[in-house]
Amino acid sequence: MKPTQKFRELLNGDELLISPGVYDAYSIRAVEQAGYKTACTTGAGVANARYGYPDVGIMGLSENLELCRVVARSVSIPVMADADTGYGNPSTVFEVARLFEETGVVGINLEDQLSPKRCGHMSGKDVIDRREMVKKIEAACDARRDDNFVILARTDAIAVEGIDAAVSRAQDYVRAGADIIFADAVHDAEQIKRLVDAVDVPVSVNMGFGIRQRPTTPLIPLSQLKKMGVRRVTLPRMLAAAAINAMQLALGDLKNAVSQGELHHRPDLLCSIDDIWDLMGYPEALARQGLYDQLDG
Repeated sequence: MKPTQKFRELLNGDELLISPGVYDAYSIRAVEQAGYKTACTTGAGVANARYGYPDVGIMGLSENLELCRVVARSVSIPVMADADTGYGNPSTVFEVARLFEETGVVGINLEDQLSPKRCGHMSGKDVIDRREMVKKIEAACDARRDDNFVILARTDAIAVEGIDAAVSRAQDYVRAGADIIFADAVHDAEQIKRLVDAVDVPVSVNMGFGIRQRPTTPLIPLSQLKKMGVRRVTLPRMLAAAAINAMQLALGDLKNAVSQGELHHRPDLLCSIDDIWDLMGYPEALARQGLYDQLDG
């Protein structure tokens, strides 16, 4: 079964889809190894971790496509991609959608922010005219070669125009062909329920951790989200935040050890080299090497 078809089946099933955000081969392999059925790239995570950029629209299309190719080919589970604002006008989006589809991801997020965009939980955002976003969605839908390739329409209008406008935009985006709706920086469960009730396509919700500034989305129990009709929950910052925290703990421990003139074995902080090899497929690679490096005769 093709990944796009697998994702459509998951999306149309009864299970609430939990989609951790990934930003490199380590993180996507870890998601698959942990048993998750799907994942998504995080634009902020990719810009931060791979290129050292803040998520303020600096990362370009080529960098994003490169990461998506790496992630999609590293696992067998379906991966959605964050295509930011689509990198241009509607005719540009047509070509961009095809480029992302060619990487092997199962769909893309397109957002209605004014370019250069910002992380959805930053202040100072602005949104484009809804008519332009409608055309972007239509272009992305027309561009796909696989009908199962998913177009997710994201609106950041809550922070700019309020919930009523965000709901109205979502309805327009569905009429334009969007397969999934996502309103970033929703304030509470009531706003999520309004969105779910207003559209007849799956709704995706972003759950974050440790946000210090408004607007933000509170952590809502998954059972409550499912009861409300939410189909998909993304956690774009979880793995990056966990990795940063773990690195800081390990580096702090190393610094203390160096000051004492010694090193400590810390399996509570560090996985083993065997764990890394298993995650990245070293045993399989060595088996192939042994098979093909043997000379007949």
